[in-house]
Amino acid sequence: MFANYLIGLREGLEASLVVCILIAYLVKTGRKDRLAPVWAGIAVAVALSMAFGAVLQFGSSQLSFEAQEALGGSLSIIAVGLVTWMVFWMRRTARHLKSELHGKLDAALAMGTVALVVTAFLAVGREGLETALFIWTAVQATGDGWNPLVGAVLGLLTSVVLGWLFYRGALKINLAKFFTWTGAMLVVVAAGVLAYGVHDLQEAGWVPGLHELAFDISSTVPQDSWYGTLLKGVFNFQPDPTWLQVGVWALYLVPTLAYFFFSKPGTTAPRPAVATSS
Repeated sequence: MFANYLIGLREGLEASLVVCILIAYLVKTGRKDRLAPVWAGIAVAVALSMAFGAVLQFGSSQLSFEAQEALGGSLSIIAVGLVTWMVFWMRRTARHLKSELHGKLDAALAMGTVALVVTAFLAVGREGLETALFIWTAVQATGDGWNPLVGAVLGLLTSVVLGWLFYRGALKINLAKFFTWTGAMLVVVAAGVLAYGVHDLQEAGWVPGLHELAFDISSTVPQDSWYGTLLKGVFNFQPDPTWLQVGVWALYLVPTLAYFFFSKPGTTAPRPAVATSS
């Protein structure tokens, strides 16, 4: 549950910050009459994300076992790629996110209502679709009933509350450190999802090596024990992985974390926002 709570919190907080920036900018520049199109775009983005998650969940249940494994494995790999890109993108652009959104919003205001709806939809919709995909793949990997989904929903609700507190000015935290450490934890979670995605592809017969186990400690760490459940819920730990799973996990996790912590984020100055008078 914790891993999915982290996913919901991290992804949801990014979306909440985007909404706060858009709404606050319109309020502070005396354009409250343009809030309705922004809220409409946000509502459409949320609805689309929920519909996407529902299609993944109920659509996949109609497939054969091999097709379900192939779909789950393929989407797991796509989700890991998207989340990895998102983690590095936020690390690079977090400091300039506010001015970047202000510039896009000014351009949308000049173009009209439809442009405002599209801007808000794109700003929130990307986060929503990524969240739906990654949560679905994480739920498939853990296979722990409704607990992963409950964790994700709690994380999203927490992010909404934090976003509202940010907007009200009641909460101030170091967002750079927050996104750095949660980003690193998401990389660890993504490594587990990637390994499980490879296992799904092996189950589907798309990738060989299903019966070539690297180790088997199922008797030492039973999956139904509290510590086995904890390890699986947080790290997608599997007590009997194949050699390919272990290799893919290590090849992703070690260089990605090393680059994340030791590379310098981009320092290119953002394009100044269009000046407006309140």
